[in-house]
Amino acid sequence: MNAPTDTHSSPASDTNASSPDVEQSAPPALRLRLAAHTAVPRRLDGAWWPHSYDVLTEVPRLLAGLPRTWGHIVSVMVNGRVWSTAPGRMLVANQVVRLHRTTAVHAPNTVVLLAPGRGRWDLLVVPPELTEVAAEPIMAAAVANLL
Repeated sequence: MNAPTDTHSSPASDTNASSPDVEQSAPPALRLRLAAHTAVPRRLDGAWWPHSYDVLTEVPRLLAGLPRTWGHIVSVMVNGRVWSTAPGRMLVANQVVRLHRTTAVHAPNTVVLLAPGRGRWDLLVVPPELTEVAAEPIMAAAVANLL
């Protein structure tokens, strides 16, 4: 499920006109599947397959890709055993987001998102090291409420 790399050339940072072009690539695609909204509560609201466990890189990408109907996410809780350490707050799209770390055994592979007045969403976190062949069935099962 890797997105094609969008590369374009730009002049090198020095002023030498004969310098080779510098390739830049687009950020990796957001690998996210959300369950259809229903009146019946679900254990999982979808699945997210980040590219790494780097909180400061992955969480902003996730939040940018969420539906606007979810509102402004003010709090994100991740598994403190696997995600990189980070400050208690971060700025995402000019909005403060609080970061919480948990080591609770009841939900080691989830990320919890909170938006005041809108709700709470629990997403299964598919390990970034998995291949597409291994990750896709897990994501599909989470969205189908089979996990």
